[in-house]
Amino acid sequence: MSSYSLGLAAALATAVCWAITSLSFEAAGKRIGSLQVNIIRLAFAIVLFAVLSSLTRGSVIPLDATPELWWWLALSGLVGFVLGDLFLFQAFVDVGARTAMLVFSAVPPLTAVFGWLILGERLVPVQLAAMAITVGGIVLVTSAIEPVAETGGNQVRGVWLAVLGAVGQALGLVLSRYGAPQYDAFAATYIRTIAGFVGFGVVITGRGIWKQLLLSFRDRRALRHVATGAFFGPFLGVSLGLYAAQRAGTGVAATIMATVPVIMIPLAVFVLHEQVRAREVFGALLAVGGVAGLFFV
Repeated sequence: MSSYSLGLAAALATAVCWAITSLSFEAAGKRIGSLQVNIIRLAFAIVLFAVLSSLTRGSVIPLDATPELWWWLALSGLVGFVLGDLFLFQAFVDVGARTAMLVFSAVPPLTAVFGWLILGERLVPVQLAAMAITVGGIVLVTSAIEPVAETGGNQVRGVWLAVLGAVGQALGLVLSRYGAPQYDAFAATYIRTIAGFVGFGVVITGRGIWKQLLLSFRDRRALRHVATGAFFGPFLGVSLGLYAAQRAGTGVAATIMATVPVIMIPLAVFVLHEQVRAREVFGALLAVGGVAGLFFV
């Protein structure tokens, strides 16, 4: 299998991981709050990375990384993990998940633009067409989601926060690819996770909610959900996402990774026993067709 195909396969695996982690973090967030979930998931991921690094590299942290590598990956972690997620979660409050995820469909084209500006990546017309088809399918799927009740938040602010969240996610991926074009994806994500953990620590200190955070550890069910999400999210999913970007390009990888709403459809039908609209099915088929087109480029 070529390096490009391996990257595409890793991007698909990332989307599956993110589908699992989204359900886990949703369940945990309803019990202990999204901000608490964010920092606890990174703490759990750091433990997993430390064990892996000890077994594979002989050190608890990646000591072979240069100061420049640490700088770029730390910046990527702050932009992607902290700012991107903070903006997105607040957008959920202001405008609801449906509208926020519609805006978030802009992540693949934004990633392609940043990849061109920062990395000099160029896409051939066939790749651009396949990406457009995939994003179109994602938009159809997310627009068909049943709207939630009025959030009571600031609608204009919520849309702009969703845009900033999309920018954070796209820029975070490109910066990690820029900082670690060849470096081990798991070690690179470990550095990003450490930076994200420190960043969220500053946010929690600023908001003065350390007491609430510590009380969260009494909820064992929530912690199980967070632990599951940490494994499939920051540890495995984000690492595979960087691996995909290194081998398939950031724009292409981000497009495939954005198919989480499509992957959630079988879970909605067979696990949650929910009804699926025809528009969702058509959008899913369109997205799958676009992804398949990327494999045959």
